[in-house]
Amino acid sequence: MDSFAWMAWTWPTAIFFVALAGTLATMTWLAVAYSEVERVGVLRIPTTRGDRLFVSLILAAVIHLVWIAVVGTDPLLTLPIGEGVEVSSLWLATGMSLLSAVAIFRTV
Repeated sequence: MDSFAWMAWTWPTAIFFVALAGTLATMTWLAVAYSEVERVGVLRIPTTRGDRLFVSLILAAVIHLVWIAVVGTDPLLTLPIGEGVEVSSLWLATGMSLLSAVAIFRTV
């Protein structure tokens, strides 16, 4: 594990990478199981599932960066687990990102 010492491996970091790997695995499975069909949505350009995933990931990054700049990362509450687990306000930005991803996949 010394080779990973350069990165701050926290639970949120691990959750992020597991979710990203799961998303890529799901998209790969969907590409194999169901053929890719381009469709034209509100942007009036043909997009595939991969295109919509890319747009939603970029938008999620922008939402989180703007959230950090405007709101910050102050904890919303502390859960009574052990010595207390702080819940960051970034979870609200994550919720907004998930809702925007759903909207992108349905309309773009």
